[in-house]
Amino acid sequence: MTGYVYMVASQKRGTIYIGVTNDLGRRIPEHKEGMGSRFTSRYGVQRLVWYEEHFDLRDAIQREKSLKRWPRQWKIDLIEKTNPEWQELLRGWGW
Repeated sequence: MTGYVYMVASQKRGTIYIGVTNDLGRRIPEHKEGMGSRFTSRYGVQRLVWYEEHFDLRDAIQREKSLKRWPRQWKIDLIEKTNPEWQELLRGWGW
């Protein structure tokens, strides 16, 4: 089963949340509607700024665990490598 690791942010270089899902198209709108998690709801973390697809959900889970241990600057660098302006990537999914 395919899995996605993703990062949502409150704003450019703002609060970052890392998550994993098997359905990115369902999960990100949940964050936007305040149903994603208490953390994302509390801190206004709704903007999809980075994601990575894995062919096996177990690999995505391992990657999520690894990223959560990274220093904050490494996460910022990973986001800015492909999305330097921290643009909302949700538009790329047809919403």
